[in-house]
Amino acid sequence: MQLLLIHSDYIEYETKKRTPVAEEIKSSMKRGCMEDALTAFIAVESYDEADPDGTVKNAATEIRKTAGQVKANRVMLYPYAHLSSELSKPAVAVDVLKKLEETLSSDYEVKRAPFGWYKAFKISCKGHPLSELSRTIRIGKNEGSAGSEENKKNGEKDGSVGSEVVSEALKSEEKAVSHWHILTQDGELLPTETFDFSEHTDLKRFVDYEISKSRAVDRIPPHVELMKRLEIADYEPGSDSGNMRFYPKGTLMKRLLEDYVIDTVSKRGAVEVETPVMYDMNHPTLKKYLDRFPARQYSIESDKRSFFLRFAACFGQFLMNRDMTISYRNLPLKMIEMTRYSFRREQHGELVGLRRLRAFTMPDMHTLCSDMDHAIAEFKDQYAMCMAVLADIGLDRDYEVAIRFTRDFYAENQEFITELVKIVDKPVLIELWDSRFFYFVIKFEFNYIDTMNKASALSTVQIDVENAERYGIEYTDKNGDKLRPTILHCSPSGAIERCIYALLEKAHLTSEAGGVPTLPTWLSPTHVRLIPVADRHIEYAEGVARAMPGVRVDIDNREETVGKRIRAAGREWIPYVVVIGDKEVESGVLSVTIRAESGKVEETAQELRERVLSEIAGMPYRQINLPVMLSQRAVFFG
Repeated sequence: MQLLLIHSDYIEYETKKRTPVAEEIKSSMKRGCMEDALTAFIAVESYDEADPDGTVKNAATEIRKTAGQVKANRVMLYPYAHLSSELSKPAVAVDVLKKLEETLSSDYEVKRAPFGWYKAFKISCKGHPLSELSRTIRIGKNEGSAGSEENKKNGEKDGSVGSEVVSEALKSEEKAVSHWHILTQDGELLPTETFDFSEHTDLKRFVDYEISKSRAVDRIPPHVELMKRLEIADYEPGSDSGNMRFYPKGTLMKRLLEDYVIDTVSKRGAVEVETPVMYDMNHPTLKKYLDRFPARQYSIESDKRSFFLRFAACFGQFLMNRDMTISYRNLPLKMIEMTRYSFRREQHGELVGLRRLRAFTMPDMHTLCSDMDHAIAEFKDQYAMCMAVLADIGLDRDYEVAIRFTRDFYAENQEFITELVKIVDKPVLIELWDSRFFYFVIKFEFNYIDTMNKASALSTVQIDVENAERYGIEYTDKNGDKLRPTILHCSPSGAIERCIYALLEKAHLTSEAGGVPTLPTWLSPTHVRLIPVADRHIEYAEGVARAMPGVRVDIDNREETVGKRIRAAGREWIPYVVVIGDKEVESGVLSVTIRAESGKVEETAQELRERVLSEIAGMPYRQINLPVMLSQRAVFFG
C-alpha cells in the first residue's frame, strides 16, 4: 500500500463519473467534505492481496501515529490510484478501504471517498513540517509484520524471470567516499560548504540531492498528471513497474526525439547499428563488464542458461568492434544505437512517471579514439554537442552540471576540466574520487532539477579506460602496430522518456510562474487546430488542412460548442488555433491564435504554413498519427 498523508485545513470532493470498476454507493457518498482533517490518499497494491487484514492493521497504525503527531481527530480516506503502478484487484482495494474505515472509526471521525469514481476535489494543506508525509506499507510473505521492499527483492530466487543482479560496481559505489566541490569558471575548486549559493539556487538544490543520495519520491510530481491529460503516456498495470504505455501522441513525440538525435550524431560521422537486448550472463567478457557497471540488471533463465537484459548498447557494440578491422584512418570511429529498450532494475521507491523507468529508450553512442589526448578532444566536442542537443529539444540551460573524476585524472587534466566549466559558463558540481571504482576516469552529466528537488541526468559522456582491453578491441596505427583505443560513451540527450519528463516539468514551472505552458512546436503532436463553427464550414477547413503540407493539422468537428472546443485546444497546448466561420470562408483570411504569444494574427493558410515551417525548420518532421477529424478519435485517457 502507498499512503500520502496530508494534514489539511479542509478536503472536499464531488463524484463526476463512474469507471468500470466503481463501487456501488449511496447518494450520501457522492459528495463529501471534512475540515481540520488528516487526509490519507491511498493506493492498495498487488502486494497487499496476500494479506489484506495485515495491510489494514499496519496502515491503521501509520495513520494513528501521524494523527497523533499532528493532533487530528478527523480522517478522510481517499482512494488515489496514481500513487502506484502496481494496483491490486478492485475488489481487494474496496475491501481494504472499508476495513480501514471500520478500524479507524473507533478512535476518529472518519469519512471515505468512493472507489473507482472520477472525482473533483479541493484540499488545503496546513504547511507545517509534518503536514505532508508518505508511507509504504509492506507485509512479509510468511509473517504479519511490515517488511521493506528491499527485503522482498532479496527474497527473490536468483536467476528467475524478473529478478535483479546487483553489480560489484554498484556495491562499490555505495561504499565509495565522494569529495564534493564546486568548480567555478575561474578554475577555483571550493568545498560545497564554503561556496556562496545565493545566486545559484538550482545548483544548491542539486548539491543537496546528490550529497543526501535520497532517490525515493515521496509525492506525485506534476508531470504525471500532465502526461496523462495530454494523452502522452500512462502506467501499464499489466507489466512490471517502470514499464509505460505510450499513446499515439507520446509515441510521435518519442519518434521525433529519436529521429533528431540520430540525425544529429549522423552529421558528426556516427553510423547507426542494432544489437540484441539479451546477453549470456556467463560470457567471460560480459560477466566482467556487468560487475563494472553501476546498475541493477534483470536476469532470465532459459534452456538452463542465465541471461541478462541489456542496460545499454555497450555489449553489442564492443563485440562488434572486436570483430572489425580498424585502421587509424577510421578514427574517431563512432557507432550509435537507439536502444529501444534498455532495462535497469531501479528500486521501487524511485519509480514515478517518466522520470525513472525500468525500461527506457536511450541513444547510446560509442567512439573509438586513438589515445587519451584524442579522447579528451572528442570529449570536449561531444560536451558542446550535448549542450546544443538539449537546447534544440527545448531545455536550453535548464540543467545543472556534474563532472565526476578520479583525483589522479584531475591532477593531470585540470586545465581541460576548467575549460568545460567555462564552456557551460556557470559553476558546476564536482564529485572527486580518491581511486577509480568504475571503468571510466571522468564523466559529465547535465541534470534537470524538478519541482520536487530531484535531479535527473540527461546528456552524459564518459572516458572508458578498461573495455578496449577487456573486449580485445584494437586498431592498426600508421606503422602497422596493433594498439588499444580509448573509448567514449555518450548519450547525447539521455533517455528519450526523461526528455519528455523534463519538458513537462518545465512547462509546469512556467504555468506556476504565470506563463503559458507549451511544448516546442516541432514536438507538438498537432501544430494547427482548425475549429469549424458549423458543419457547413468543415469542407473549407479540410481545404485549409490540405493547403498546409509539412504541418500537422487536425480539425475539431465534434458536436461541442465553439467555446468548449477552444478550451480543449488550450488544454492540449495546441500551438496555433484557428476558428473558421463565414467570415473566414468569404475572405480567405484566418484569425490565428498563437499560444506562445497569447495573441492573434490575421493570416492566409499559406502564411500560417510558412510561419510554422520556419519555426520547425531543421528539426525532424513526421505526419500526424491520429485521425485528422477529432470526431473519429477514440479517447485514450480520461
